Amino acid sequence: MSRLKHLLLSLVFLFPFLSAKTQSKELRVDFFTAIFEIQVDSTLLIRFPSQVSDVALHDGYEQLNTANFHPLLDSLLFYKKQHELNDWLYYQLVRRVAQELCPKEVNYAAYTLYKWFILVKSGYDARLALSHQKIIFYVFNDEDIEDIPFFMIGDKKYMCLNYHDYARVDLNDDPPVPVNMNVANADQAFSYKVTRMPDFKPAQDIEKKLEFVYDRKAYHFSIKLNTNIRAVFANYPGVDFESYFNIPMTRETYSSLIPLLKKNVARMSEKKGVDYLMRFTRYAFLYENDQENFGKERRMSPQETLMSAYSDCDDRAALFFYLVKEIYNLPMIALLYPTHITMAVEFSKPVGEPIVYKGKVYSLCEPTPELEDLGIGQISAQLKNIPYRIVYQYEPH
Repeated sequence: MSRLKHLLLSLVFLFPFLSAKTQSKELRVDFFTAIFEIQVDSTLLIRFPSQVSDVALHDGYEQLNTANFHPLLDSLLFYKKQHELNDWLYYQLVRRVAQELCPKEVNYAAYTLYKWFILVKSGYDARLALSHQKIIFYVFNDEDIEDIPFFMIGDKKYMCLNYHDYARVDLNDDPPVPVNMNVANADQAFSYKVTRMPDFKPAQDIEKKLEFVYDRKAYHFSIKLNTNIRAVFANYPGVDFESYFNIPMTRETYSSLIPLLKKNVARMSEKKGVDYLMRFTRYAFLYENDQENFGKERRMSPQETLMSAYSDCDDRAALFFYLVKEIYNLPMIALLYPTHITMAVEFSKPVGEPIVYKGKVYSLCEPTPELEDLGIGQISAQLKNIPYRIVYQYEPH
């Protein structure tokens, strides 16, 4: 960013403080579902130094805690309840509100303080820590999360919410020092589970054409997708497989794909229908591993896989699971190898080489393209003698 642009942004941000303190700020956030807007009291527009310190954070908290923050907080919590936002999506809204209160490009510490303050006042057990001039933002989470740093306080684990802003920093080499600002009634765990997608605005809808051949017949699909899905999961971490596999599709994507797949398999036997879904997941998309595609390991939700030009085994396993669950709702397990993940389905009669787990017998279903054209019950020769672990078992309710 040029020095002139940075100066202009700073002047825009500082203007409310140079004006009469009786002025309020109109806050308007164009969120995924609906616009969030409110008049924010001027007392919330605090003075905060760009050089962050323990003393500055305590002073900033006192300014916010004595400000008239309740109308903003009540409106946020009402919006969260009204639109049934999971914690992850609520946090995306909080981020955008904080950005309106103080752009991160102008004062990153103040922007982070606002995020922390809103979360703790919303009831979440969130913490701040300092690593020299870096402000690190953590939240209590009792789920199995990968890819992001955490620290322990007793037996409670706190995950870093802003690690993506310090992507090149090794927090293990320079461990942050917690700032002691415990807030009353802020004891709720934050969950990364996404069980409901927003009702995106149709202006961002796109259509994607897919096709594949099954039993010498070409099948064509026109799937409705929304580009906002990328923003929802831009910094989403590696969650446990149960949470990952059960991320839903949006209503528009679901209605443009699932009924058509159900129609296509309606006259097939259950096993043939699952074989159809397996080959759809295997051949309707191009394969590329995450290192080549993104430069790092990244698990995509089923809808992201539909949108992406390329996907790998994790993404296809999640999509195959979702399709089988929605169309047949059969018991399934996920088999994790050192460099691969695949699926197995329980049929009334197993097919091929059986996989026995907890007294149940499953048949392998490989949703990722391999050198061999694998049918149900067959496994790649490369994996034949490689040990695996079962990382998720699904039982229909």
